[in-house]
Amino acid sequence: MRTPHRCGLAVSAAWGLLLAACAPASGQQEISPSPQRVPQSAQHIQLSFAPVVRLAAPAVVNIYSRRIVQTRASPLFDDPFFRHFFGQSAPFGMPRQRIENSLGSGVVVSPDGVIVTNHHVVAGADEVTVVLADRREFEARVLGSDEHTDLAVLQVHADSEPLPFVQFRDSDTVEVGDLVLAIGNPFGVGQTVTSGIVSAQAQTRVGISDLNFFIQTDAAINPGNSGGALVDTDGRLIGINTAIYSKSGGSLGIGFAVPSNMVRSVVAGFTSMGRLERPWVGAWGRQVTSDMAHALGLRRPLGVLIEEVHPGGPADDAGIRVGDVVLDVAGRPVDDPQALSYRIATQPVGGSVDVLLWRRGTEKTVRLPVRTAPEDPPRAAVELDGAQPLAGATVANMSPALAEEMGLARVRPGVFVLSVRPMSPAARIGLQPGDRVLSVNGQEPASSDALRRQMGRRAAQWQLVIGRGEQRFNLVLGG
Repeated sequence: MRTPHRCGLAVSAAWGLLLAACAPASGQQEISPSPQRVPQSAQHIQLSFAPVVRLAAPAVVNIYSRRIVQTRASPLFDDPFFRHFFGQSAPFGMPRQRIENSLGSGVVVSPDGVIVTNHHVVAGADEVTVVLADRREFEARVLGSDEHTDLAVLQVHADSEPLPFVQFRDSDTVEVGDLVLAIGNPFGVGQTVTSGIVSAQAQTRVGISDLNFFIQTDAAINPGNSGGALVDTDGRLIGINTAIYSKSGGSLGIGFAVPSNMVRSVVAGFTSMGRLERPWVGAWGRQVTSDMAHALGLRRPLGVLIEEVHPGGPADDAGIRVGDVVLDVAGRPVDDPQALSYRIATQPVGGSVDVLLWRRGTEKTVRLPVRTAPEDPPRAAVELDGAQPLAGATVANMSPALAEEMGLARVRPGVFVLSVRPMSPAARIGLQPGDRVLSVNGQEPASSDALRRQMGRRAAQWQLVIGRGEQRFNLVLGG
């Protein structure tokens, strides 16, 4: 058994880090040397990150996005009732244009001008401008943007020469304590470099995006750093800086980056096919607690307890059953449903992956086919209209593909709300995207088209049952 060592302390003025230079006590077992080493001399303390910055910084760009928003002088004129009486051409209801600008960072990941940034940096933009470190400017085309991972992929064309770019590093090889640099454009002051360490791996309780799985770092990240690079001491990309935890808007040393393995899969999807093909597990479960681990015969709480398996899905085809515990995917441990989703999402579609299970006191490995969620039944989206309380809602048939698209935790058959037009009757009764229409006047709608026909009939009174997550709402409205 290995025992703690007594440690002497050394302060690194160049890095601002407190490092332990440890020697084993008498009679203690020697620990095998690690490839990572603490400073051994004054010369080591004088080392600089400048060579890494010279290598990686030219590939980090500034991104300026511009969006033109149409607004009315009064929001009342979005209401059909007011438009009916006052008309479309009332001068105080005429649309006005407002320009919204956003600033962020990006990373060139290939010499032909493919750039990665955050989805929220370019979301809804009409124009996107990329400025290189050498001040060259290019208009960028958005190849694709994914809200679930908060990543977007851009393309610029530099006619003269290949652009500087950074290489990906396998983010699964990154360890807590590794030195990292964050490069970006905080507050629009120009390119800035900060240093720190990897504070934590596999952070899944951040709540930034649907696929919660982040590298945490104490390297200072501030507004404007979004989409910038988190690189290792070889200048390789290990993550895209995405968010900070802050009460003031400034850095508190808690920053989060999307791991490079996820970034690489998103880039591959948008550059090769023009769309993302996100792998689907086809099973849902919960994190194993201490009490559950004891009941299941596990030595400690780990893994995901499967509570539901979609018939005919990948998990079903692999032989995964309700009551199984998923311990790891491709040799990488999973401790909660977010980690399971991430591990599957980073696998190439069309192949298969080993999944280690705990079943009735023994371990079992199954081969999970990696494929996308099917759109079965077809969504058949339709916007409801007419003089009825659901007018203004766009509804569709739920399928595994639509559930993935909407970021729903589980697939529940039925008719779901995709969107709600502002100031519409559906908006006024509080309908929200993701709601499920369970019943209309005592009858469950079999499909989106069936719901359209039901709501097209005249009724003296409407009795609606709406599902929202695990809640049910009963509404009684006049016809």
